[in-house]
Amino acid sequence: MKVLLINGSPHKEGCTFTALSEIAKTLSKHQIEAEIFHIGTKPVAGCIACGKCRTSGKCIYEDEVNKIGARLEEFDAIVLGSPVYYSGPTGQLCSFCDRLFFSNSRKMAGKLAAAVVSCRRGGATASFDRLNKYFTITNMQVVGSQYWNMVHGFTPEDVRKDKEGLQTMRTLGENMAWLLKCIELGKKNGILKPQYEVPTFTNFIN
Repeated sequence: MKVLLINGSPHKEGCTFTALSEIAKTLSKHQIEAEIFHIGTKPVAGCIACGKCRTSGKCIYEDEVNKIGARLEEFDAIVLGSPVYYSGPTGQLCSFCDRLFFSNSRKMAGKLAAAVVSCRRGGATASFDRLNKYFTITNMQVVGSQYWNMVHGFTPEDVRKDKEGLQTMRTLGENMAWLLKCIELGKKNGILKPQYEVPTFTNFIN
């Protein structure tokens, strides 16, 4: 079992990393591999709605989005982490996820998912809500915790003092480990993934 934790902060080992690391340590205690992937500081192109991924199976832009997309079968769960910018996740992470999830929606189905946000003071719940939208539209199962998955602080040192925030991360890790084990046990006993209908698309005109 393996979990991908995506760090959407420009700071590789900042507050968001500190929160994700707490989850990763908890998963490791359960012999579940955890990989933290840092998006970095380079510009990330947004989706241009060209539709090419529908036929090619990958995004038209050859960058880290496609590299992660090609590896999705490795992972049983995905955690998105971001600092709060103007009550939202970073623009880089949103661009990354818009393209990753749109071009790989079928690969996402059935995986566990969670969002984690880091803020100095406010805007965390709006950012948390935004990230969870990626999961609930792609048949992913959202893992909860004892509180909304957020930590507070301006520096990693501040976050390490946020006892409730870090405990929330550990509880999230415990819940994710438990559910991953349950799914694995289910597979061994012949319980298969849900069989979905062909999607029906409508709009407000017809």
